Amino acid sequence: MARRRQAVTIKHVAADAGVSLQTVSRVINNEPSVRPEMKNRVQASIDKLGYVPSIAAQRMSGSRSYLILAVNDRDRTIADWQARQGTDWVDQMLLGGMLKCAEHGYRMIVELVDTHSDHVERELLAAIAALQPDGIILTPPHSDNAQIVTLLADQNIPFVRIGSEEMAPGIPVSMDDEGSARQATRHLLQNGHRRIGFIAGSSEYNLSGWRVDGWAAAMAEAGLSTSGLLVEGDFSYASGAMAARALLTDPDRPTAIIASNDQMALATLEVAVELGLDVPSDLSLISFDNTPLVHFTRPPLTAVDQPIAMTASKAVELIIAAQKGEAPPAELTLVSATLVERGSVAALKEAIEVASARG
Repeated sequence: MARRRQAVTIKHVAADAGVSLQTVSRVINNEPSVRPEMKNRVQASIDKLGYVPSIAAQRMSGSRSYLILAVNDRDRTIADWQARQGTDWVDQMLLGGMLKCAEHGYRMIVELVDTHSDHVERELLAAIAALQPDGIILTPPHSDNAQIVTLLADQNIPFVRIGSEEMAPGIPVSMDDEGSARQATRHLLQNGHRRIGFIAGSSEYNLSGWRVDGWAAAMAEAGLSTSGLLVEGDFSYASGAMAARALLTDPDRPTAIIASNDQMALATLEVAVELGLDVPSDLSLISFDNTPLVHFTRPPLTAVDQPIAMTASKAVELIIAAQKGEAPPAELTLVSATLVERGSVAALKEAIEVASARG
């Protein structure tokens, strides 16, 4: 029977390089106090022996755990997973967060916490005690939950609040929801639309209000009324269907709709078909999120691409910088979204006719 190969440890690296365990640990952790020649010497031994640093070895240089904890909403995350409808928020967060963590020798762990629970403090404190993370990433709606924010501030742990704009404890990072909604609305205005409806997300999320603000601001800039054009959903397909039906059965229905997430946009597309409306000939439609599903609808949906991976990556960078003693940004960190144009937006027929008549 072949003998099992002995795992290479930090001790083997130290012995091969002729240095102390602490010196190897400092090299692994990219600490600036190591001389370049010493760093090269230790790195040569690491490469020769095929050593893969462990968290235990990394912690030898101090009290760091080299873990970053991402806290997601339990109910919505589980509901999305169980529905299996293509929602990829967690996937994108892990993509950006885990890759950035790997660059710096960190690991990311996701914890699901119920923001409505009476035991939210106990759940969070238990996770912190068990994992001892070097930093925490809060996602909506946790990022603006005063109870959670206050609790983390008291723990003296660096934390980033994704989807937040308030300069409160922690580091806010915004995907510019207001600006994205303004951009989507302007795109429809440029295509001749004047009756532009908006299906808002749950008021539990501050970003829902910011998106409404962006739409309303763009409409106001164009001198247009928003009366009767706003309906609130809760990010679910069912709520999107109800909102779309309310807008599209109005005698003075909108010629375009912006839905505050893909699920509600898909519902709007379905309701339009039921009512005999063609997208985009009779109704233009723009969604938020740009999850995989909207690539394959008929027609494929124009969508605001939420930069979730980039935002999670930025959050990790900010936590690691805080661990190194760097001051947090003095201003709000913005990671801007983009509008991906596909086949669900068309120029308004009346606008085309007017342009033709003038020509």
